[in-house]
Amino acid sequence: MHHHFRLDRSPISIRENLNWLFVIRNFILTGALFTVFVSVFALHIAIPHKSLSLVILALASFNIYTWLRLQQATSVTELEIFVHLAIDVISIAMILYLTGGASNPIIWLFLLPLIITAITLPQIYTWYMMLLTTSLYTLLIAYNIPLPKIGEETFTYNPQGIKSINPTFDSSAAFFSTKVFGMWIGFLFSATLVAFFVLSMAKSLRERERKLAEARENALRDERVIALGTLAASAAHDMGTPLGTMAIIAHEIKQETQGQNNSELFEKMQLIQEQINSCKKALSVMSASGGEMRADSGQIMEITTYLDDLLTAWRSQQPGVKINLMITPDHTQTCQIIADQTLTHSIINILNNAARATNPNSGIDFIAQWDPESLHLKIKDYGPGFKPEILARAGKEPIATKNHGLGVGLFLTYASINRLGGRIDIYNTPNGGACTEMTLPLIPQPNPAD
Repeated sequence: MHHHFRLDRSPISIRENLNWLFVIRNFILTGALFTVFVSVFALHIAIPHKSLSLVILALASFNIYTWLRLQQATSVTELEIFVHLAIDVISIAMILYLTGGASNPIIWLFLLPLIITAITLPQIYTWYMMLLTTSLYTLLIAYNIPLPKIGEETFTYNPQGIKSINPTFDSSAAFFSTKVFGMWIGFLFSATLVAFFVLSMAKSLRERERKLAEARENALRDERVIALGTLAASAAHDMGTPLGTMAIIAHEIKQETQGQNNSELFEKMQLIQEQINSCKKALSVMSASGGEMRADSGQIMEITTYLDDLLTAWRSQQPGVKINLMITPDHTQTCQIIADQTLTHSIINILNNAARATNPNSGIDFIAQWDPESLHLKIKDYGPGFKPEILARAGKEPIATKNHGLGVGLFLTYASINRLGGRIDIYNTPNGGACTEMTLPLIPQPNPAD
């Protein structure tokens, strides 16, 4: 089984990272105890073992607290993880202070908390950890309890041929300070490399995980769109015959009442016939073969012309709704948009939802502005606003409980705009009502005056 630190930021993964800190600290404690035991009892090296034992005991007590903390249900925060790592660094520094400071070969242990911080926590914590470890390393050069000097051993022979051992010590302070300075420079260089490269690798991995999650969401959404399209085509096929029958009967009743005095019935039948024709027209679009585009969809139009046609088409459906137009064109450059049929239906669907939800006296706001790259649309209403469940699930799945016409229509609107490379966001405004914000890609055209 391979264990690793989780890179995502969910509470479960942060708790898992704290659990691995607990495990690693156990290894460090075991190694420190073993080293002290061997140094004192086997090698008889004169190190301050009582002070070392106190430091190890304090770290062991903190690890017991960590174990108790892991039993609690309270969520673990990123700051808490950093505090644990900082305590580990300070504990290592105290052990090194008692055992030679910067001249101790295990000074590289400072890199371990730095690597863990770079992998598991946001970037700012890595720079804090680098500052802490480098500062402690620098202090340990000047302040430490030196290790007992064990110099080189030379052998001499007296005239009787008996060998004697003469221990000699390197008294060259310059050599020692140069070696320690070199180790410090090496640590600083290694810490900088860790901070840059591990952070970059962790960031790349997080970005890849995010893109994979987005790809999975898009694939799931596309599957639902295909399922809805199949269902729509089937429904269009099944509803075609009943609508045809209704159209014939409505036409016959209309003819029968045309010459009579019952003009009110004639007008009602004429209205019913118009509505039936609208339904048949909509069904003809739904029943089109999968992926087949209509002749008037996907054409390139100048942005102002497209907005005029869009608002005219919507106005024919909602003639009595007040609309406040705030259009800010970019006069410096002519821009065009791909007038996809699904995009038009999507924006009209949003306008219809806003018109149904808004206060009739206030109407709805249609705010449009664009630059050479993108069109920014805002559609605001002055109604009760979106419910929290709609805001949370909008665009991810069809919403079962429809509210003012929202539901499958809103889901398909998200899918259509995302498919065209646009972005859509819905939210409630502070002054009441809701706002749908869209950003759509444009095709910039060179200005003829240039």
